[in-house]
Amino acid sequence: MSNQSTVTEFLLLGFSGTPELQIFHFMVFLVIYLAAVVGNFLIIVVIAFSHHLHTPMYFFLMNLSILDISTISVTLPKSMANYLLNTTAISYSGCVAQVFFFHIFGAADLALLTVMAYDRYIAICKPLHYKTLMKGTTCIRMAASAWLSCIPYSALHTGNIFHLSFCKSNIIDQFFCEVPQLLKLSCSDSYFHDAGVLAFSFLLVTICFVFISMSYIQIFAVVLRIPAKEQRHKAFSTCIPHLIVVSLFVSTGSFAYLKPVSSSPSALDLIVSLLYSVLPSVINPVIYAMKNKDIKTAMRKLTGHRLL
Repeated sequence: MSNQSTVTEFLLLGFSGTPELQIFHFMVFLVIYLAAVVGNFLIIVVIAFSHHLHTPMYFFLMNLSILDISTISVTLPKSMANYLLNTTAISYSGCVAQVFFFHIFGAADLALLTVMAYDRYIAICKPLHYKTLMKGTTCIRMAASAWLSCIPYSALHTGNIFHLSFCKSNIIDQFFCEVPQLLKLSCSDSYFHDAGVLAFSFLLVTICFVFISMSYIQIFAVVLRIPAKEQRHKAFSTCIPHLIVVSLFVSTGSFAYLKPVSSSPSALDLIVSLLYSVLPSVINPVIYAMKNKDIKTAMRKLTGHRLL
């Protein structure tokens, strides 16, 4: 029997409750979603309209903001719609789409963060070659590769998940179709499948994280040898926001996928899912707006006041 005939829809019970609580959850999610969209859109607009920010670093940052908007738009709008319509249902195809696009944007996020680390490495460790190595066409190819290379990965990941049969239940104790929760519903013998999927994903994350770490080890070795304090501070100011974003993304995502899934509804599972699926999209523009002097200055000029 195919999994389509066994389950035609799933029920997302992550934050279900009384109608009053559902309205409250809707309002909370709406505020979070608007904060993420407005914050990231502001970063995109500031970079697009500030000619002095038309550099590789800010080109990649603009792509990161587009990814952040895309990632949070995969999960929260459906959850908010369910709260308004007083339902918990998501169709089988809708769940497939959520898993597919969530993994595309999540993997592209990590790939782009890796590219950004390479950009900082070239800028600080090989400044004389920076303009040659990071030409406009090269940056476009690198960004396009970060986006497009994640499509086959996500297709493979999603295909493996929905190849399983879901006959234990159709209730997902989350506010979106999360892979660990879907694996919990499978009645197939999926031990080796689970291990294979997690091992492959973990390998990709490890490769990117090692590349980022090695880049920053060399960056810090160079920066600490810079005699002028002001130049050291400027070099660090372009790296610290990126390091914070990478640490937040990798730590929350790894914890969510490596920790055992609770057999019963768990507040910890919900909180962890919020941390890795929603928090980075909200926090990233705040980090760059607060820690990056060029972004702060450009925002002041663009908005015409000094709120920052």
